[in-house]
Amino acid sequence: MSRRVRMWVMAVGGLGVAVLLAAACFALPGFGGSWHPYGARAVEAALGRHTANTVASVNFDQRAFDTLGEQAVLFGSVLGTVVILRTTRDERRVEPAPARVPSLVRRYALLVLPVTLLTGLYIAAHGQLSPGGGFQGGVVAATALHLLYIAIDYRALQRVRSLTLFTLADAAGEAGYLLVGLGAVLSGAAFLENVLPYGTFNTLSSGGTVPLLNAAIGVEVAAAVVVLLAQFLDQAIVIEGGDGSEQAGGSGGRDGERSGA
Repeated sequence: MSRRVRMWVMAVGGLGVAVLLAAACFALPGFGGSWHPYGARAVEAALGRHTANTVASVNFDQRAFDTLGEQAVLFGSVLGTVVILRTTRDERRVEPAPARVPSLVRRYALLVLPVTLLTGLYIAAHGQLSPGGGFQGGVVAATALHLLYIAIDYRALQRVRSLTLFTLADAAGEAGYLLVGLGAVLSGAAFLENVLPYGTFNTLSSGGTVPLLNAAIGVEVAAAVVVLLAQFLDQAIVIEGGDGSEQAGGSGGRDGERSGA
């Protein structure tokens, strides 16, 4: 296929998408109006299944299959990063040098670390009740772990960050989401259909399968962020060329005081 033909195919396809979008826009409710059929149905379905947070109900119940795709995108991105940034034959790993951290920064980071971790777990666990959920809580929890890098140095982060364990957790979170969906199929319902008892409204056990899917997302996101950042930090800090020269981005620290950290 020539370049001109490809351009014509792309133009026709783009025009078709533009026409569909324009037609959809004309069917939207008026701005500021009181008629919002999709929103009303989403809220009604969320409350009917004892899920206080409507957004969580949409993500993990009404459109749970879409969320599976979003989770798969993150899982695939991390997997691709691990493959691309793996240590090659002309690279070698070196131990980062000890870092000097101001005492005020050290104390503050170590003080905030458990608070940040607890906040992340809270956001993930209460996703069906209040704003937040597994995506947000997983990112916050992963960030808490990396406060060790700020408070001490990269070696301290390495000691508590088992990449094997976090890689398995990443895969387990992805598999857990699928298993909940398959459990619904085994019970005779549709894939990812909410089949568990809805529980008492506004409690941690409410929402049926929503808390389970939310927890699976939280585990997968937290582990994925840790593994993803590990690949970039290793490239920037502990990977050198076979001739002893540092690779691009291998200055080893965020500033001169932490060089080699």
